Amino acid sequence: EKVEGYWQKHGKAEKLVLSYHGIPKRNWLLGDPYACECHKTSRLLAEYLNVAPDSILTTFQSRFGKAEWIKPYTDVTLKKLASEGVKSVQVMCPGFSVDCLETLEEIAEENREYFEQAGGENYQYISCLNDDDAHVELLLDVINQHAQGWMVDNSDLTVRAERKEQVEKALAKL
Repeated sequence: EKVEGYWQKHGKAEKLVLSYHGIPKRNWLLGDPYACECHKTSRLLAEYLNVAPDSILTTFQSRFGKAEWIKPYTDVTLKKLASEGVKSVQVMCPGFSVDCLETLEEIAEENREYFEQAGGENYQYISCLNDDDAHVELLLDVINQHAQGWMVDNSDLTVRAERKEQVEKALAKL
């Protein structure tokens, strides 16, 4: 819905680049499913948006140290796209629920410079979910589904006293 809303206001770019936080390649080779989950998210998003799979690219950002990290790297991909004649991209970070220094500086600013310096013309960053009403509602649904009975009406003093007693018993066992 975030992408659809953005496209309604700004139109589509030639490519949608989905940039996920990277992990060392060694972790992936040892069985960490994270990279596979990122690719699955991208595939499902392409299906939901009803766009060709090759119009959405999965990339990885924020590598550091000497070890090789999972590829393709976001910065390298953006430079390559521009050098191949792609003039417009939109970049989104689906693995982040809210914008932070990493998404705003590294992705929205630094990667814009890489793309433009390599010949790209139109770089747009699609912000994270942040405080969007749909995101807040989703979080509430997840919390309610997984709170396992802890979501109680705190105005009911009897329920509060029972809950306090349960917590004290559980803590005493520790």
